[in-house]
Amino acid sequence: MKFDFIVIGAGSAGCAVAAGLAKARIGSVCVLEAGPTDAVPQVKIPFGLLHTMGSKRDWNFKSTSQSNANNRVFNVNRGYMVGGSSSINSMVWFRGRADDFDNWQQPGWRWNDVERDFIEIEKLIQPQQIPTPHPLSVAFAKSFLANSDAPPTPDRESAGLFDTNSRNGRRWSAADAFLRPAMRSHGLQIITGANVNRISFEEGRARHVELVDGRTLSARCGIVLSAGSIGSPSILMRSGIGPAAQLSELGISIKVDSPQVGQNLSDHPVIGVHHEGRNSGYGLVWNQSLQWALSPFQWLTQRNGRLTSNFVEAGAFFRVNPITDDDDRPECQVHFIPYMMGFKGKSITTGSGYFADVGVCRPVSRGSLTLSSSDPRVAPNIDLGVLKEEQDVQILIGGFRRLRELLDKAPMGDSRAPEVYPGAAVSSDDEITEHIRARSGTAYHPVGTLAMGEQGTPVTNTLQLRDVDGLWVADASVMPSITSANTNAPSMMIGHRAAKLILREVKY
Repeated sequence: MKFDFIVIGAGSAGCAVAAGLAKARIGSVCVLEAGPTDAVPQVKIPFGLLHTMGSKRDWNFKSTSQSNANNRVFNVNRGYMVGGSSSINSMVWFRGRADDFDNWQQPGWRWNDVERDFIEIEKLIQPQQIPTPHPLSVAFAKSFLANSDAPPTPDRESAGLFDTNSRNGRRWSAADAFLRPAMRSHGLQIITGANVNRISFEEGRARHVELVDGRTLSARCGIVLSAGSIGSPSILMRSGIGPAAQLSELGISIKVDSPQVGQNLSDHPVIGVHHEGRNSGYGLVWNQSLQWALSPFQWLTQRNGRLTSNFVEAGAFFRVNPITDDDDRPECQVHFIPYMMGFKGKSITTGSGYFADVGVCRPVSRGSLTLSSSDPRVAPNIDLGVLKEEQDVQILIGGFRRLRELLDKAPMGDSRAPEVYPGAAVSSDDEITEHIRARSGTAYHPVGTLAMGEQGTPVTNTLQLRDVDGLWVADASVMPSITSANTNAPSMMIGHRAAKLILREVKY
C-alpha cells in the first residue's frame, strides 16, 4: 500500500495533523492506529472512562520501580484505540499558561505563535462544562470566588468547574473533531489494528512503515510520527534512531546516533485525599440505586444525568510558596471528583464520598524511556522519575496542606464528609512526605521524550527529525517541558500546528 503521507497514531495529535494534511489536498493521507475503533458506548459516554482505563482499549503500560516513591510501579495509562488518549481520558481542557510556551524558547512556538492554533481547534472542540455537575463540584468551584461561573485557570489562584471536550453530554474526542470530518470530506483513510514495528529508509529518507504483523506501507512524501511520548520514541529506537550503545546491545542497526531520544520524560505527580460520608458524593449505596438505574435512560433521551460526568468535574490552582517579584504563578493544580474512590487497594468500592488530588504544575524531576527488547510486542522501560527532585516533594507537601484547607472551607453544607484517608494521623511534614512517597501517582500526562530544540535534541523546532528526511514528530513527546495543566489540548495544538509546518516544507 502506498500513500503520499502516513501518520502513525490516531491519537490527540495524530488526528489533528492528519486532518490538516488531508484538507490541504496534497495527495493521499493514511492514519495507522494500533488499536481498534472507538465506536463503543463506553467511549462515547463520559462516565464510561471508568470501564476503558485498564481495559483492552488501554495500552496498560507500567513504569519501572520508582526509587523515590517506595520502589512502587506506576500505571501509565494510554489510549489504545481511535482517538488515542482523548478517547480514554477525563476530557479536561486547558491550554496552559502563555509563559509555558514562551519558556520553551523555541522559534515558532511562543504564545503569540500558538494562540491562533488554540483558537482554531477550539472552534472544532467547543470546550464546555458538563451539563449536570454534582452539587459538591459546584460547591468546590466556589472555593475562591463565591459568584464566579468561570473555569479555573493556571494564570492565577482560582477554582471552578472544568471545561471539557464533551458535546451534548457525550465525549467529543480528537477523532470526532478532526478525523471523521476529514474522512468524510477529504478522503482521509484510517487503518486500525496497525501496530507499527519500525520505520525504514531509502537514501536517508523515511519511506516505509513496517507493521508488527508483517505488512509494509510506503510513503511518497513523508511520514509523521504521532504515537505519543511512549510510542514515538519506542518506534524510533526500533528503527535505529536513538542512543547507539543501548540499541547495539539489543542488536538494532544504528541509523542515527541520537542520545536524547527517550530522555526528558516528565509527568505531573499528584497526591490525594479521600472523604466518605452518607449523602455526600456519588457512590455505590442503596439510596442511590434509583438514580443509577435511571441514568442510562437520562443519557439516551436527554443527554444529561450522572453518566455525562467526566469524574474530574472541578478543580483549582493555587500557590504554595510566597509570591515574589519574579514568580507569582500557581504551583499546584487540584482535581476534584465527587465520587467515592477506594483507598484500600480497589478504586471502586461501596460507600458515598468524594476525592481530590493535588499535583505539581511544573515538576522539575525527569525520567527516561528505553527499550527492553527489540521485539515490538515487549513494553519499553518507562522510568517516570517521580519525585526525583526535592523541589517537587516540597511543593506537594505544601499543596497537600492547602488542599485540605480548601476542602474544609468549600461551601459543601450538609453534603460535607470527613476525611477518612490518610486522616488525622498524617499531619506533620515527615508524615506527609512518607504518605506522598507511599501513595502518590501521576496525572497520566507523559511528555518530552523527543524534545524539540537546538542542536543535540532529537527534533527541530519545525518538528523534523534530525538527520533524516521526510520524517516529522507531532505529539506531546516534542514538548521541551510540561505545560502547567492537563496536556490534551496542547497535544491537539501541536498536531494542528504540525500540519502547517509540514505543508511549508513539502513540495506538492
